Amino acid sequence: MKIGIVCYPTFGGSGIVATELGKALADKGHEVHFISYSQPVRLDLFSENMFYHEVSVSDYPLFEYTPYELTLTSKLVDVAMHENLDLFHVHYAIPHASAAYTAKQILAARGYHVPFVTTLHGTDITLVGKDESFKPVIEFAINQSDAVTAVSESLKQDTLTYFNIKREIEVIPNFIDFEHYQNRFDVRLRNSIAPNNEAVLTHVSNFRKVKRVEDVVRVFHLVQQQTPAKLLIVGDGPERPKIEQLCRKLNLCDDIKLLGKSKAIEKLMAISDLFLLPSEAESFGLVALEAMAAGVPVVSSNVGGLSEVNKEGVTGFLSEVGNVDEMAVNALKILEIDLKTFKKNARTHAKSFDLPNILPQYESLYESMI
Repeated sequence: MKIGIVCYPTFGGSGIVATELGKALADKGHEVHFISYSQPVRLDLFSENMFYHEVSVSDYPLFEYTPYELTLTSKLVDVAMHENLDLFHVHYAIPHASAAYTAKQILAARGYHVPFVTTLHGTDITLVGKDESFKPVIEFAINQSDAVTAVSESLKQDTLTYFNIKREIEVIPNFIDFEHYQNRFDVRLRNSIAPNNEAVLTHVSNFRKVKRVEDVVRVFHLVQQQTPAKLLIVGDGPERPKIEQLCRKLNLCDDIKLLGKSKAIEKLMAISDLFLLPSEAESFGLVALEAMAAGVPVVSSNVGGLSEVNKEGVTGFLSEVGNVDEMAVNALKILEIDLKTFKKNARTHAKSFDLPNILPQYESLYESMI
């Protein structure tokens, strides 16, 4: 099959999943064309079956805001015609689904039939999608999609709650390539971070307010009062200044490392003992799954699709948003009572989300569309 994948090129979960899916499809012999305004961050290795098409956005004096959706639509038409695509797979509803719909109509007028599948990832529905100014367009684009998938049952139900959806939504969960998270333990790296064998806690996010990274610091502060520990915070974003101020206020700067954006997530996970994810909203929690694949149990909030990933009392614990005291207690339960069992359980459960288990679901969906 010849597949056009449309995604955001950033570190966000939707872009990562879209890129890893495309790479896996290319490895199986499908021809994959990535279409975005910048090269996706995970698209660092090309094969003979992978191609990248940049959406060039020009500034015109007439427009106060550059009409990206129209530029994207034109690029979709161009790539579909010249590469003879079988279908589009658009990740994140805004504005990709509406652009794909318009491109499909233009192509039909020229004698080309190119269906499209829309994958909903989370904030396109739960945050942006709830904005009344976007709702009619999103609702229409989802209903006009030839197929719709959501990354969790929770997100599917949210979509059906917020919108009048007539199209069937199929749940195909996010995935990891399990092999990437095995045998990556770096003794020197671990010793450099925890020279006295302290527990290593980790958090990864884009530092938006919804991620509640300050709660990560507060949980760590409580944990450290009971057991020696270090904290790795990976990522960057608008909340960073507040995090730095809180670290100084609690006198934790020597024990917390703010590592910025990193592509070496697997190596950092491999040397960690516990992952913290106290988010206010998570449609799935891909980063929690990445931690579990590396054998790292998770202490998280109980929102969205997190309970589908993090199994209470098995792979970690779930708490209400903002309950840092309970999260700290749960973290200590894992670290001090039965860390080995939780690590084993996390790895075992993560394996059910391994790429070979999920990829055939997408291939089957594509085949049914064309």
